[in-house]
Amino acid sequence: MPTNAQAHACLVACQLLSNGYQPIHMFRYNPIVGDVFILAGVNEGIQILIPPNGQWRFINETGF
Repeated sequence: MPTNAQAHACLVACQLLSNGYQPIHMFRYNPIVGDVFILAGVNEGIQILIPPNGQWRFINETGF
């Protein structure tokens, strides 16, 4: 189950993507590692990783 900080970070990240009219293709919680992965963007070029502490980061070079 995602932490409260992680859930809040997911909400913020998804809202920012939505405000930028970027489609969200995949939203995945990995229960083994505890990370949330978001794949977004017109060409699926935005990859966001949200660890349990909620400090999300881009994991690719293109960013948003």
